[in-house]
Amino acid sequence: MAANLTPDYEKAEQRYREAVSDEDKLTALREMLSTIPKHKGTEKLQADLKRRISQFRKSAGKKAVKGADPFHVPRSGAGQVVLVGPPNVGKSAIVGATTNAPVKVAEYPFATQLPLPGMAHFEDAQIQLVDTPPVTAEHVPGGLFGTIRNSDIIAIVVDGDEPLEGAELVLGLLSERGLILKSVTHRELDHTNPHEHSALLIVNKIDTAPRENVDVLKELYGDQLEIRPVSARTGEGLAELIARFWQLLCMIRVYTKEPGHLPDKNKPFTLEIGSTIEDLAREIHRELPEKMKFARIWGAGVHDGTVVKGDHVMHDKDVVELHV
Repeated sequence: MAANLTPDYEKAEQRYREAVSDEDKLTALREMLSTIPKHKGTEKLQADLKRRISQFRKSAGKKAVKGADPFHVPRSGAGQVVLVGPPNVGKSAIVGATTNAPVKVAEYPFATQLPLPGMAHFEDAQIQLVDTPPVTAEHVPGGLFGTIRNSDIIAIVVDGDEPLEGAELVLGLLSERGLILKSVTHRELDHTNPHEHSALLIVNKIDTAPRENVDVLKELYGDQLEIRPVSARTGEGLAELIARFWQLLCMIRVYTKEPGHLPDKNKPFTLEIGSTIEDLAREIHRELPEKMKFARIWGAGVHDGTVVKGDHVMHDKDVVELHV
């Protein structure tokens, strides 16, 4: 099926080619995605635009000046999950139980003053969890909404003893700032709308709270957000929570190897679902795609060592050998 690109799309594409700054390029890419005809003939191009938009967002985070903004947390790992909630709901306890971050878990409120990242493990991949200062109806720390907007997933944390009050507070504050929360994967978001975010609602302390509180929360908010009961103290639900983060991020793991050697399976490259061999090469080095002659691949849907080109789409746990 022909793409039949519209004049509006072609104008946006021309603006992208002429753009100098990353911000202008990102704006043009979003306009290209919003104006492209949505049919089977453009599915591959739509996916490519979404990947490029995501790459520009990640690049913008990496280019921030270190130390210039204490509320800016550069992304790391397969994706960034920011935990948001009222005082003493257990955000720090969750981050402390799932990462090696030096969080300060205390019985008194406002022990966390600035965002603090830690790396949680999903099998052999890492996901960045960010603990944040608490929010109240009277006070939201300056800069916190920048941290939230920069995230891949917003995880609202509430206390199982008083989940309704916490959920209402945080959802109200986020809505006032124009954020649109959806229980969808990263691929299902409308990337032309920077206000949309993948999100879920975490009910902590379920080891001591009445279980019916979770049921009430599901009745009120279950059609809007996915609800995950956990206990940072006992560990209940935490492994499943991290696995769910991985699913929402829509990432794959790819291992690389040198000719005649075994693959390095200690630190996989993490890329978005739908990424190609060329995307992997660019992740390794920005000039590598131009130097690459071909690749061999071991994994899903191919014979071991199959020779492929740069546009070959990879799958989770593929092994790739690049030849230059």
